[in-house]
Amino acid sequence: MFQTLVRQFQGLFLDLQRSLTRPSTPLAAPVSAPVENRPMVYGPLKRVLLTDEVGRTLFEEYAHHRRELGKEEETGWVLMGLREEHEVVVLATLPAGTAADASVSHVRFNSEAQVLAGRIVRQTNKKLTIVGVVHTHPGSLRQPSSGDLRGDRQWVGQLRGQEGVFGIGTADGPEEEEGLFAWQPRVHVQCWSGLRFSWYGLRHGERDYRPLPAELTHGPDLARELHNLWPVLEQRAQELDRLCRQQQGVRFGLTKGPDGPALVVQLPLAERGDAVQVVLGSDEVRYYVLQRGEILEVKHQDARIDRGVYLLLAELAARQ
Repeated sequence: MFQTLVRQFQGLFLDLQRSLTRPSTPLAAPVSAPVENRPMVYGPLKRVLLTDEVGRTLFEEYAHHRRELGKEEETGWVLMGLREEHEVVVLATLPAGTAADASVSHVRFNSEAQVLAGRIVRQTNKKLTIVGVVHTHPGSLRQPSSGDLRGDRQWVGQLRGQEGVFGIGTADGPEEEEGLFAWQPRVHVQCWSGLRFSWYGLRHGERDYRPLPAELTHGPDLARELHNLWPVLEQRAQELDRLCRQQQGVRFGLTKGPDGPALVVQLPLAERGDAVQVVLGSDEVRYYVLQRGEILEVKHQDARIDRGVYLLLAELAARQ
């Protein structure tokens, strides 16, 4: 399956330390809050709490995948969220991506793009972490396979609380309601328009998965807008990850470019409020300098983001 690259992603993800700017959307359903000044004590998970937008993302993208890429090829998502004492709140989905290696029997994630997306999502809340994975199965295998178990038993020890959430998607759900609404025939199963997600927990040292009750609450999928930019993330992941590791204060945002959504990368300069800004669209890279309240576009031709930023910084230093 995909455990090798997910473990690699987890190792890289543990290095992410930057804080966030945009506050997360309040949740409607109550979640257990840690007591101030008391270390969190993680017990066995009693439920997984999905925001409504996360649930919508999983069902809609699974349906789109089956329509566009075939009914047998697997797909998947890494889940990010908050780990509480006895529950996980899932707040973001990171897709396997267009560069993933997938077939009828496996899916291997593009971990570099997911590391970059993880950096961007954690700008919202630095407590966000990987909490589990979802992948689909052809046919009606509604639980993780023996191959999944071999890898997951090793991987969950790296997660916060040493326990992970695992969702299995199948296309054998009932279609009586024709997709009007999602419903739960069992506490750990969610169905919509012929699709089904079955949820499980696995704790370090346990011999097998156990069904995990799944509930919905009002809230966002903090990574949903990044899905439209996933080819850009895959193409630029190494350059941007290197820039983040070499420079303090790199921030990300989203904007609308002439050809659709675009990723904004901003690097602060020495003077307060000044910055270098790079806008990445599907077909172009544009460089800007923000100085003394003015925005100037720089006719910079270097297509590599990390190299282009340093050349621009050197030019600015020479002018000063």
